[in-house]
Amino acid sequence: MNRMCGQSLRGGVLIAALLAAMVAAAHAQPANPPQGASPAPPTVNPPADTMAVPGFWDPRRRPERPDLSRISIIRFLTETDYPPFNYAGPDNAPAGFNVDLARLICEEIKVACTVQMRRFDTLIGALNSNNGDAVIASIAETPEMRKQVDFSDPYYRTPARFVSRRDVEIEVRPEALEGKKIAVVAGTAHEAYLKTLFTEAELRPYPNADAAHFALKRGEVDLLFGDGIALAFWLNGTDSGGCCAFRGGPYLESRFFGEGVGIAVKRGNDVLRQAVNWALFRLWEKGRFTDLWLRYFPISPF
Repeated sequence: MNRMCGQSLRGGVLIAALLAAMVAAAHAQPANPPQGASPAPPTVNPPADTMAVPGFWDPRRRPERPDLSRISIIRFLTETDYPPFNYAGPDNAPAGFNVDLARLICEEIKVACTVQMRRFDTLIGALNSNNGDAVIASIAETPEMRKQVDFSDPYYRTPARFVSRRDVEIEVRPEALEGKKIAVVAGTAHEAYLKTLFTEAELRPYPNADAAHFALKRGEVDLLFGDGIALAFWLNGTDSGGCCAFRGGPYLESRFFGEGVGIAVKRGNDVLRQAVNWALFRLWEKGRFTDLWLRYFPISPF
């Protein structure tokens, strides 16, 4: 299985970043995809004058309310340690963005809800063995995964973003970045994307995200390109020291950055899949998804 976000979100340091994120506030840079890049999400639901919140639901395609009488409980399965999406809270109870979203879905459908944490590599097996009804654990929707489970509509994707130092203004277009030094983690989809679309830039591959961050802070490169969600937490945390800000983007080309994250159900369980789709749309329409997103992502990855 593949997660949507990079491994840089793991570990106790990001729990601290999560707690800081819940009380911080900031503004994202405006989105300007360059030629050849994918557009921003199809709909955006921003609060008055703050920042973009992704919404992958088309208000012109309102799903019909399914028959919910056949659903009395939803047993959600999630992962044990993937903050800020899934982790054990101070009382060891499940916590995180995915867990809160699962509970909102059950609230909207008006059914009982349980959330059980398991190791990531056991989740699909547990679902298909009827030890749960749905998996909400940032599992990337790929052709391989669709052979094993069905997915709800996507409720988030991980965009790629550029970051520069705050004291440097850079126009992010392929032709404008000729000769610019761009840090990127070696061997990633982000490196492949730059090699395909930003052919005139000078790529500086680094072994990991921390090394790339350090290079940008020291001014060894002009830009850094990587996972937008991981970068949002770095920008909002103490490690960045307020050095840097998003530039351009977001970039959502599915060939490089995936098709999004949905909630997995057993293949053929259309009743639950349609109920989840209906609930997700309703939560977005009511602004509850926006409220939840802003609580976890005060610096928007979009």
